[in-house]
Amino acid sequence: FGYTSLISGVDRLEFLRVTKQYLPHLARLCLISTFLEDGIRMWFQWNEQKDYIEATWGCGYFLATCFVLLNLTGQLGGCVLILSRHFVQYACFGLFGIIALQTVAYSILWDIKFLMRNLALGGGLLLLLAESRSEGKSMFAGVPSMGESSPKQYMQLGGRVLLVLMFMTLLHFDPSFFSILQNMVGTALIILVAIGFKTKLAALTLVIWLLAINIYFNAFWAVPAYKPMHDFLKYDFFQTTSVIGGLLLVVALGPGGVSMDEKKKEW
Repeated sequence: FGYTSLISGVDRLEFLRVTKQYLPHLARLCLISTFLEDGIRMWFQWNEQKDYIEATWGCGYFLATCFVLLNLTGQLGGCVLILSRHFVQYACFGLFGIIALQTVAYSILWDIKFLMRNLALGGGLLLLLAESRSEGKSMFAGVPSMGESSPKQYMQLGGRVLLVLMFMTLLHFDPSFFSILQNMVGTALIILVAIGFKTKLAALTLVIWLLAINIYFNAFWAVPAYKPMHDFLKYDFFQTTSVIGGLLLVVALGPGGVSMDEKKKEW
């Protein structure tokens, strides 16, 4: 019995070591997927995107072209920097700017569902920014350290809270038993992630749930490319994949200092 327990413990430690080594890489790849897809789409739909911005805002050919070029280079360049682990903080700030720019340009500000999903995407970037922040070098060098209340830990808190906005867009308000059960379980899980209690388990459960929903409802590959629904589902699929990447960062790195899991260690 003792030997079996020892082997089980060794296997568990090996699994945790491998997970800690590779999971952050998978999380970053998922997180930047929507920016990568959108940047590539800007290249292949250059004229369509330019014409849309020019017609919607009446800004003229030059500014519309600059908008598309900025989105293309900003997103693809940011993805390359993040994957190569060079200037990650600058890349994150650049992608934050892209999110803000697109929110205004495509009138997402007035669509609550898309706005909440964009905020959730920003939460994933905030977690990536916290993950890339080294212990020795602080981008808030002028701010005095306050122990547990460091900027990095507040970034993790803000990232967790913003991430759960994605799941609020998935709640269905109808009287069926399955919808009520799904809403209750989903609400409980997003609260656990937001407050940082049993965070890794709750985040992993949300990853599995969101992955299943994403594959089932956003199967853009099953819709012919010439149909408008194809692009809509493709956009939704990769944006959801990016939120999955943010949750995987929570699974890999934990909730941070501003969480109930961390406070339990002091009790």
